[in-house]
Amino acid sequence: MPTLRSHQSLVSAIAQSIGRQQTEVRDVLAAVTPGGGKSLLPVIMAAALQQAGVIDRVCWIVPRDSLRRQAEEAFADPRWRDALGHGLSLRAAENGRDLCRGQQGYVTTYQAVAAAPDLHLQEFRRHRYLLAVDELHHLPAVFDTDRMAAVEEETSWSRSILPLLESAAVRLLMSGTLERADGRPILWLPYRAPHGTRKVREIDFKAPGWAVVGYSRRQALAEKAILPVTFGAMDASASWLDAERTNRWVDALSKAGENTRDALFTALRTGFAKAMLREAYRSCREHRARRRAELKLPSSREGPGLGKLLVIAPDQETARGYLDTLRGWMPQDQAGRMVQLAISDQRDAQEVVAAFRLRPEPAVLVSVAMAYEGLDAPAITHVACLTHIRSRPWLEQAIARATRVDPQAGTYDQQRALVYHPSDELFERFRTMVETQQGTRAMVKTRRGQQELPFDRPAAEREPEIIPLESNATALKFAVVAPGPDFGAQTRDHGELPLTPSAAEHHLRQRIGQLVAAQVIEDEDNNLVTDGPVGYHVYNAVLKRLMKKARSEMTLSELEATIGWLERNRLSDHRDLLGDDPQYRWSSRRRTARGPAAMGRRAGAPGVRPSSRQ
Repeated sequence: MPTLRSHQSLVSAIAQSIGRQQTEVRDVLAAVTPGGGKSLLPVIMAAALQQAGVIDRVCWIVPRDSLRRQAEEAFADPRWRDALGHGLSLRAAENGRDLCRGQQGYVTTYQAVAAAPDLHLQEFRRHRYLLAVDELHHLPAVFDTDRMAAVEEETSWSRSILPLLESAAVRLLMSGTLERADGRPILWLPYRAPHGTRKVREIDFKAPGWAVVGYSRRQALAEKAILPVTFGAMDASASWLDAERTNRWVDALSKAGENTRDALFTALRTGFAKAMLREAYRSCREHRARRRAELKLPSSREGPGLGKLLVIAPDQETARGYLDTLRGWMPQDQAGRMVQLAISDQRDAQEVVAAFRLRPEPAVLVSVAMAYEGLDAPAITHVACLTHIRSRPWLEQAIARATRVDPQAGTYDQQRALVYHPSDELFERFRTMVETQQGTRAMVKTRRGQQELPFDRPAAEREPEIIPLESNATALKFAVVAPGPDFGAQTRDHGELPLTPSAAEHHLRQRIGQLVAAQVIEDEDNNLVTDGPVGYHVYNAVLKRLMKKARSEMTLSELEATIGWLERNRLSDHRDLLGDDPQYRWSSRRRTARGPAAMGRRAGAPGVRPSSRQ
């Protein structure tokens, strides 16, 4: 059975004290180093508070859509259900009616709350909620002085989430860092007032009603909760044309000085990037070969614990180029399976990320931003950090993808976390900051000196107006920050994963669609209907009238009941329900206007042919 680490035990104790009304605490701040087991904290708090009758429901807000499924899985994990004795389930909700759909809570994103703030606020006013906000540092504090920044996306997130924080019964605020790259304070956190002329805001860890749970990198390493990182820094020469189309060059990226950003931009889009990518790929392949030999696993079989490579690209176009390069280094029959791309423009990006996390294949994932923050994939052993972003919070999240301990990868000492990165001064300064700073202060930025490197520029910074020409890798060195064979061949099944509520809803809706389509085909082929219309659109409309709602709005129990009804009854017996349905008549006229090919069909219903009777 899993054991709770120190910070997880402390969160459990705080939740139990709240439940027994032994404390006035209603805000819990969890400052947990990336990779330190933060995603389990909402489950621990929710289980204790629900058992004590303090809350009715749980809302978990995450910064990006790719993390919603992970949040669902944290509550569905059978190991923690047994360890904590809970039966709570959360569903990944869209902005529609009935966010919970019969479950004990829901998972949503910053963007979804900002798109429909009243919908979520009404839900919070109807129930006593535990509100868990993940990666809180994305949300800047909202002051009157921020009016000029009201158009900023992050500020709009803060303004939408603030009423939920005010309405929640208990709040769990989580982050791997307690500072923002732009120096602004973080939403809802208690800060001491600045003293004297020094404009520094420090978090007040002793504020009334607050409990703070800290879990530093040093503590996590001491408990062997995360892996120490080995950095592979690769230097390079680079040349480019600047905005005035003057030729510029540096002999070493590590000594580029004020030209660092232009040189880095060039290196990531020319020959250096391919060389660094090749080194990371080679190292990961050799690591997988060693693990395969230790496990005596033949090359024809895939398995857990071999190791994986995450490639973080600077933009989507470059990511596609990295994908083609990596696939070119593999046999053709493996390339499509073993190397995948996950970018926001891809329709199946979430499925690709989930497969990378949970299955032996793919072994290599290329992404830009959507797969770096909060990605819980312990199998990652290598990261190729091919990005120009140099803010500390962003890079801490990026390197933490490799520091998670993989229970299937052998002993702790056998595992590794290797991060390849360009050897620029900005990254070196980041490493120094990680070792020496705690990140609990928000300082108002002042104008930097002319010779000072711009370390903490925003992640969404503009690209320089230069034309990259060429770059070449020149040296590779390794440093540890302390306190062969092909990647594989055929897929192997490793058992079923817990079915999350949203996944169950999706499967049931698909099953209903299949049953409706089957009835359409049967009625047409067997001439079971002698008069009136037959078709997928018609029968769907009948089903909606019978069940009083569309299946996209049904709870799990309602979807299951609908399937049971369809297995026992025929929709053709109830076509008379459409006689007084104005919505059906309107949609039917629209379908007829689009032409015969559209009649009797509904998008997403393959195999349903149009009816000759319509």
